[in-house]
Amino acid sequence: MKQTRTVEIVTGAFIILGFVALWVIATYSTNIQAYGTAKAYAVSASFNSIGGLKERAPVTIAGVEVGRVTQITLDPKSFNALVTIKFDSRYATIPDDSTASILTSGLLGEQYIGINPGGSETYLKDGSSIQYTQSALVLENLIAKFLSGNPSTSLAPGGK
Repeated sequence: MKQTRTVEIVTGAFIILGFVALWVIATYSTNIQAYGTAKAYAVSASFNSIGGLKERAPVTIAGVEVGRVTQITLDPKSFNALVTIKFDSRYATIPDDSTASILTSGLLGEQYIGINPGGSETYLKDGSSIQYTQSALVLENLIAKFLSGNPSTSLAPGGK
């Protein structure tokens, strides 16, 4: 009888430990800890092409995460992707002439936004817009241009 009780306790502890492990994995893989923990301010940026950029993608400066993509919509006038970024309020001194580029982690990794700070004395604030952007480099377009053998075709994102 005592041995059965010990097996039941060990089994129960193992199951509880498994649920805790699943919760930790789910929290870290979906970045739940990044939501609602700090004050933030929203900034928008317009891109010709966002490639595979998704909501909740990280926004970094020099590899340090400073914010997240919160919304992606289509601008009905310019037909560009309008991306809303929420910066953590700790990073309130990002110059307003900074550039935003859509980058990829590794060769085929997830996409994120990299901010290259400018030199302006004024800073981005809630509701402002990043004027200088560089769209995502779409691998399929690059391969198609390479295979076509047309050297006059621009390799710049957006075809400009």
